[in-house]
Amino acid sequence: MKKVAVTVAVLALGLAACQDNAADNNASAVNTVESEAATDVNAASNDATTAADDALNAAGNAVEDAGNAVENAGDAVENAADNAN
Repeated sequence: MKKVAVTVAVLALGLAACQDNAADNNASAVNTVESEAATDVNAASNDATTAADDALNAAGNAVEDAGNAVENAGDAVENAADNAN
């Protein structure tokens, strides 16, 4: 009788392990897709932020260069006036 009970228990556990997990698998797939999408969005956001920072730095450098050019032109005019005397 014990052997039969053990056999029935083993078979029941085996059947329980073979149950359909489609819903769990689908939920896992959805979570994976959502995580990957979030990662893609974060990467794109970081890329956009980096590009914006680079553009702002380039614009700042251009303004600084223009200021230096104006200062140099002023110095050149002053030197020309001094040399004319």
